[in-house]
Amino acid sequence: MLYFDHCASTPPYEEVIDTLGEVMKAHYANPSSIHHAGADADKLISRSRSLLGELFGVKAEEWLFTSGGTESNNLAIKGAAKQYQSRGKHLITTQIEHASVYDTFKQLEQEGYEVTYLPVDRAGQVEIEALRMALREDTILVSIMHVNNEVGSVQPIADIGKLLQEYPRTLLHVDAVQSIGKLPIDLQGWGIDLLSGSAHKLRGPKGIGYLYVREGVSLTPLLSGGSQEHGMRAGTQNVPGIVASAKALRMAMQSAQERRERMYRLRQQLTDFVEAAPELILNGGAPESMAPHIVHFSYPGMKPEVIVHMLEQHGIIASTKSACSSRDNKPSRVLLAMGLGQERAASGVRISLGDEHTEQHILQLCEMLRLTISKLKPLERSAR
Repeated sequence: MLYFDHCASTPPYEEVIDTLGEVMKAHYANPSSIHHAGADADKLISRSRSLLGELFGVKAEEWLFTSGGTESNNLAIKGAAKQYQSRGKHLITTQIEHASVYDTFKQLEQEGYEVTYLPVDRAGQVEIEALRMALREDTILVSIMHVNNEVGSVQPIADIGKLLQEYPRTLLHVDAVQSIGKLPIDLQGWGIDLLSGSAHKLRGPKGIGYLYVREGVSLTPLLSGGSQEHGMRAGTQNVPGIVASAKALRMAMQSAQERRERMYRLRQQLTDFVEAAPELILNGGAPESMAPHIVHFSYPGMKPEVIVHMLEQHGIIASTKSACSSRDNKPSRVLLAMGLGQERAASGVRISLGDEHTEQHILQLCEMLRLTISKLKPLERSAR
């Protein structure tokens, strides 16, 4: 089997699996307990937090651990919106955010907040001028993802952060779930106030998320019941998961440049095939504006789940869109927002690459895609 669904989840490093088991066996005490066993567990959390600080060049105390990317996004957005509502109730995001961001803003609209959903171009990118036009004196939060989880478009976060320097009362939140370990991130240089990540997207364990909260920024907690995570996230910390997730992040960051260069080569190999296949249409922009690990294409007139299931019969695991939205059978909200039309939006397939993939694997994938297309071609007209 060849697994090409790394945007949904990744196979954990063997070292991470070992660390998870070792800590679970040896450090089962509650890290909030005052006895020495609890203190030992708490020290492991502190070391993990310090490691995140070192990797990103910020203070250890600016990192929180959550249950995953979804919670990190919810805490950043809802926590900031409620904490700073006295400044205003205007929020800005984009039309192509992950559901954990997009649906969060929809909820806040029901609570009386005003949300501007920025459009994107056909490459899936936000225009800085559109953001400039949307900003107001009562804008308290801008939330824009770094890498789109469906098509892989990369947003100009550095330019966005520079623009927001003119609006010191407006916070910048970045969903970096799909970019950590793949693309460089400069928290301080880009003016990021809040940043979300997820361990299982970078070969760590499921159930652990990262949230950067810049010093001086406060969040209204979503959970009540304890003073853990600097009082912003109550609940007994998952010590084994936190330690293992910090190890996964360190390993991912250490090999990030080599991974990025190798994946761009594999991505080009795959996009060359897609662009040469008359039945397929590549979605996204120029290679330099796209993430290295994501290739998204449409087969107009064909249901994407048919393609995915046929590939699976040949040992290829791929996906249609975000795993959180893949079973709703609706046209892609992201592709519709990009202006690509109903037909392309209803026929998208996502290939996401991982550390294990080689040029030979891409050749196998292309061959299976070619075989799948040849079998589906007679059905294309009836599928419309």
